[in-house]
Amino acid sequence: MTRDIKTALAESLEPANWEFLKPHAQRDALIIVSPSLDLVEVGSAIAQDETDSVQQWIQQQQLQKPSADQLSLWNVQPDKTFNALIVQPYVLIQELPTSETSEANDP
Repeated sequence: MTRDIKTALAESLEPANWEFLKPHAQRDALIIVSPSLDLVEVGSAIAQDETDSVQQWIQQQQLQKPSADQLSLWNVQPDKTFNALIVQPYVLIQELPTSETSEANDP
């Protein structure tokens, strides 16, 4: 069963820009996942109510809600892209690095 959940989650993992994610932030459903964690593993743990793992990640600040500063920053960057995974009722996100091509085009 764990394998089926992980497979389904891996297939639903998609990039999403801030404009798509903003409504989820407004309903307080966004959770930022540390880049040191595997997004599918975290999604699987949440889906299967693995509270010990989830609580440990929260205590280590590897899972957290976006701060007001982060939300403000992303609101002025509507094209900011994240990896996103929906695990009802949450949307798990990991910030993607800024594209090197956009940096190269900056004067």
